[in-house]
Amino acid sequence: MRPTIAVYFCMVWSNTLFFSGMPILFMQSQHLDIKSSAIYSSGVFLAGVLGDLSGGLISDFILKRTGRITLARQGVIAVSLLGGLAFFVPVLISHNVMTITLCLSAAFFFLELTIGPIWAVPMDVAPREAGTASGMLNFGAAIATIISPIVFGAIIDSTGSWTLPFAGAIGFLLVGAIMTLWIRPDRKVADLQAFHTVATVR
Repeated sequence: MRPTIAVYFCMVWSNTLFFSGMPILFMQSQHLDIKSSAIYSSGVFLAGVLGDLSGGLISDFILKRTGRITLARQGVIAVSLLGGLAFFVPVLISHNVMTITLCLSAAFFFLELTIGPIWAVPMDVAPREAGTASGMLNFGAAIATIISPIVFGAIIDSTGSWTLPFAGAIGFLLVGAIMTLWIRPDRKVADLQAFHTVATVR
């Protein structure tokens, strides 16, 4: 579970940009009023809802079609994080509100693709302790959710720019994508315990 927790931490760190600051981003960087900011933000969040559903469907489809659980979990998660990273980049360089909105929507869609497969991992690796494993996964997300808004706020207040928070999110997504290589949904806790028991007896 350790690499899975680390990956989810990186994803949620970046995701918190949407939940903690999306309307403020449009108001400050694009100088929109509250109503317009809310409308643009709603479009971004709608894309995230579609990503939530799509991630689970895609992961299940790959698993049923190929029988490869690592591809269904690791593959979808890696594509999710790299897709989010790719669409964050134009946000840093564009000044057009529609371009920024579309890129943020695409980024949020890709990031939310992670939810289905990454929450399936606890049940894959620890079917008898899925509750404990899921709690461990959510612990990593909660830590990111607690820390990141404070960091984002401090940076934006001191610089007046959203560039560094997005650049940091891109860095975390890159680290998370690399860390997916260590996620092993094909290894179950019971199998590892049996292996260690046999090794001890020998």
